[in-house]
Amino acid sequence: MNSVRIALIGAGVMGGSHSRRIKNIKELCITAVCDTDKEKADKLASENSCSAFTDHQVLLNSDVCDAVLIATPHYSHTVIGIDALKAGKHVLMEKPISVQKSDCERLIHAHTDKSLVFAAMFNQRTNPAYRKMKQLVDSGELGSLMRINWIITDWFRTQRYYDNGNWRATWGGEGGGVLLNQCPHQLDLLQWICGMPESVTAYCGIGKYHDIEVEDEVTAFLRYANGATGVFITSTGEAPGTNRFELTGTKGKIVIENNKINFIRNEVSCEKFLKESEKAFAMPDIWNVQIPVSGSGGQHEEILKNFADAILHGTEILAPAAEGIYSVELANAMLLSAIKNKEVTLPIDAAEYERFLKNMIKNSKYKKRTNPADVSGIDQSF
Repeated sequence: MNSVRIALIGAGVMGGSHSRRIKNIKELCITAVCDTDKEKADKLASENSCSAFTDHQVLLNSDVCDAVLIATPHYSHTVIGIDALKAGKHVLMEKPISVQKSDCERLIHAHTDKSLVFAAMFNQRTNPAYRKMKQLVDSGELGSLMRINWIITDWFRTQRYYDNGNWRATWGGEGGGVLLNQCPHQLDLLQWICGMPESVTAYCGIGKYHDIEVEDEVTAFLRYANGATGVFITSTGEAPGTNRFELTGTKGKIVIENNKINFIRNEVSCEKFLKESEKAFAMPDIWNVQIPVSGSGGQHEEILKNFADAILHGTEILAPAAEGIYSVELANAMLLSAIKNKEVTLPIDAAEYERFLKNMIKNSKYKKRTNPADVSGIDQSF
């Protein structure tokens, strides 16, 4: 097999974007498009000279593809993903892989045939700055992690954005707000680089800036097993926003901001210096290094190429879908902590969160207002 026959499930803006990217990858060939909206499916299929389907099961039962890329609304990821894996298809899943931890577990459990490639569209893992940060942490160059601070508030959205689509920013439609929609990439990078915290205490603004029933602002305190602490702050109602990721370790500090990475390195680790220095107000000498990085990496196209190479040549997956459970669990823990006003230890009880989410949906009295010019197919991460 020289190329992988791939079907797009979801013909909205993201599906269309992926179809254009796939045309640049010789190892992938679009052979089908599926969407419950026949007009959308037909249009995207016509643009790619391939078959159109309106039922993903009919697609999966045919022999039209080897793999699927799932770019549908959040809640459908679990069902479609399970069906695709059971049908023997390789799966590339858009973020988040599911809305809640229990659904992630069901989806991951369905991946019983390990010959099938199961990957997630965590394209920010291709960014050179985050890759370098992970390398410095993993290699021990930063020493032991002491403090984590990520302010990611440049997700500003207008009310018009939320009014475009009756599913958007509702418990029943998305299962959350900024944590489930805009921040899955950052939550994935946070756990990919720093690992999972031991506990989370979060404060969420529920409809603080917008007429929505889910969170549009989050401030979360993270506590790690080694004593490190962290703060994660995000918002869709703050302008001008900030995107600054700072890690402090015993050997120095790394800061990523404005696509630049600075490493301020202690010549002597702070834990050693504070114990051995004979001066009361002394500080370790430092090296101030700006690490050169260029561009934002291969992004979606690199993930797509890697997915094809994993199928064709056994190449290691850059973003295994099984790791997608961690970003979902972080989002779930933050919401649970905020709504119940308590510290939440990890791993969370998946059944407890499932009950919580069902209760939020059942008791919702929110009346969604939608704009007449509905563009519900808009990419959920924009």
